[in-house]
Amino acid sequence: MVQDTLEETKRLVWPEIKKYLKNPPYPKQFAIPGQFSKEVDLYWQINKTYPERKGKYLRPTAVLLIAEAMGVKAEDAVKTAAAMQLSEDWILIHDDIEDHSDVRRDAPTLHKLYGTELAINAGDSLHMIMWKIISDIGNPKISEEFYKMLFRTALGQGVEQIWANDKKKLTDEEYYFIADSKSAYYSIAGPMRLGAIIAGATDKQLDKLTDFGLHLGRCFQLVDDILDIDQDKLEGKSTIALTRGEKYARNEAEKEKNLARKVFEKDLGFLSKEPARSQLKELTDFILERKY
Repeated sequence: MVQDTLEETKRLVWPEIKKYLKNPPYPKQFAIPGQFSKEVDLYWQINKTYPERKGKYLRPTAVLLIAEAMGVKAEDAVKTAAAMQLSEDWILIHDDIEDHSDVRRDAPTLHKLYGTELAINAGDSLHMIMWKIISDIGNPKISEEFYKMLFRTALGQGVEQIWANDKKKLTDEEYYFIADSKSAYYSIAGPMRLGAIIAGATDKQLDKLTDFGLHLGRCFQLVDDILDIDQDKLEGKSTIALTRGEKYARNEAEKEKNLARKVFEKDLGFLSKEPARSQLKELTDFILERKY
């Protein structure tokens, strides 16, 4: 079951993240005086809030399964998976502020708990920790992929906010520009590319995997919008589900689903190691058919 796979990822990845949620060894001149321990403890309490809530762990699971399906041991991809999950935590903190969201992972958003200023600071702190993990991996190709993936995500978020400020109703082409940045690349293709890079994938393999991630990610976002249609309406977002109707969005999701499955069966035979390939298929079906 896909839930078992997601839980196994949490079991492997969370301890790796937890190791980094602490103060680094500062130079002795900047050691933290004991008299400030109360404030420092609160700082870390705020920082840890989203990581400790964990979420689905979909993205780090994609990292691990692709790497394992290409013959890499899970433990050799754990740091990359940890950095991927931590990237989601800091992005969500900032995203929740921009969207004025009230709830994240079945609990109040960080800025509702501690205020906007401290939430922004926590997002910045987790962002720095993410780059520390990436630095410790020591693979320039992994660093470059994170840079490109996260920059395209920030670009998509920025353009979406520009259009939201203008109360613009998006065309399909404009909608997919945002969806491709924030879901197709960041949520699906990026994590899968990271797993493949760890396994030494060829450029051709990466290209086929990215085709798969593009269509799977578009379907992921369309389904997400259908599930969140009431909340998106309250937040003033412009999605295909809102502007063109739920039936149209479901038809678009079906088209992208079929394209994703076609690429998987035709072009991704190099993801051959079991049980990872079967688990990856289950994860794909979950993304395509999910109800939550």
